[in-house]
Amino acid sequence: MPLIKSETVSAKNKAGGKGEIQITHLLTPAEMLGQCKMFAKVTIPVGASIGAHYHYGDSETYHILQGKAKYNDNDKFYEVNAGETTFCPDGSMHGIENIGEEDLIFIAIIITTPAHN
Repeated sequence: MPLIKSETVSAKNKAGGKGEIQITHLLTPAEMLGQCKMFAKVTIPVGASIGAHYHYGDSETYHILQGKAKYNDNDKFYEVNAGETTFCPDGSMHGIENIGEEDLIFIAIIITTPAHN
């Protein structure tokens, strides 16, 4: 089985959020065969965020590995912690902000809605 080389990119003010985040792409688009748009590890420093944004033609899941966050689910806010998972279905809006005292780290996967393949 071949090892997959990941690529890390920085994003400032992602979706209108605060600060700079790191996105480590774990699979390339070619490896996802059009079924997923992203499979990545995301690191958000203390006080930084990904702004609220909509998903059309796909859904996004976050699985929190480390830290504490305020999660925006269609303008309803929840605290999420390590071990918890969020889901933003097609046509919905979400965002996330690190409210803890350490980096917020999570796995993010964006899956294409079958009707949009």
